[in-house]
Amino acid sequence: MLKSKNGLLIILAFFAIYVIWGSTYMLNKVAVLELPPFKIAAIRFLTASLIIFIIAKIVGFDISITARQLKNTAIAGFLFLTFGNGVVVWALRYVDSGITALEISAQPLVVLIMMRILQGKKIQTMSVIGVILGIIGIYLLVSQKEIITKENTVIGMLMIFTCMLSWAYGSLFVAKVDLPKNYFVNTGYQMLTGGIMLAITSFSFGEEWSMPYTWSTNVQWSMVLLIVFGSIIAFTSFNYLLKVVSPEKVATSTYVNPIIALILGWQFLDEHISTQSIIAAIVLLTGVYFINTKRKLVLFSRFRK
Repeated sequence: MLKSKNGLLIILAFFAIYVIWGSTYMLNKVAVLELPPFKIAAIRFLTASLIIFIIAKIVGFDISITARQLKNTAIAGFLFLTFGNGVVVWALRYVDSGITALEISAQPLVVLIMMRILQGKKIQTMSVIGVILGIIGIYLLVSQKEIITKENTVIGMLMIFTCMLSWAYGSLFVAKVDLPKNYFVNTGYQMLTGGIMLAITSFSFGEEWSMPYTWSTNVQWSMVLLIVFGSIIAFTSFNYLLKVVSPEKVATSTYVNPIIALILGWQFLDEHISTQSIIAAIVLLTGVYFINTKRKLVLFSRFRK
């Protein structure tokens, strides 16, 4: 009975990191077409952090934090959420959700190169092949005439790349600094500090804030799904899977998320999927596969969703 229950939890957790995370690109796209980008991200993470702390107190988790840990969670919150997620939401105004997800799937490539530059880590042969395929895939993706001729699309894709650099550095940063031991509490503090910085950014750019009841029904549902499912359930599922199954199995979400995002963007947002985009996806995800065969999933941050 216990094994059956654990098996069901594992299946549900995989569904969360496959489908829910893959859908967050479309949900953010729906919201950013109506609301300012940094406001969206600020509301999402501040609300999610509040819910996390309430749950933590109910179940008896210790939410105390040292000054050093608070500083480190604030840095991580900036790298992952304030810049890493906030700017991606901004870029979604100009870049299709499926293309965004596909570009972000190259994150393992960026982490690998940054580890080589900053830490002097040797790149294995399989990973070298993955890097080459990844670069080819990215070129095929961004060189499409129908993409680069759209207004501000190139700028949006460049900003997404800077976010990938932020996530990559953040991944290396959190691996070596002092953070709250409980991953749920750690997530809460990163979302709280990142959300506060996003709110400050929003007000600094003069974004207009409005009450949720003034939003369209589609945006209201998108925000609820982003907060409850994308920010809390999926991330908790991710950490749960890291404890009960191998990292390589959890890493399969890297390949599934872009496919889910492409399908949902095409189905619900009328986003065009070109033949070159499909070829780019195959080449790029093959490259990511070669890289993941030698790297552990701990390198990847899921705060970007």
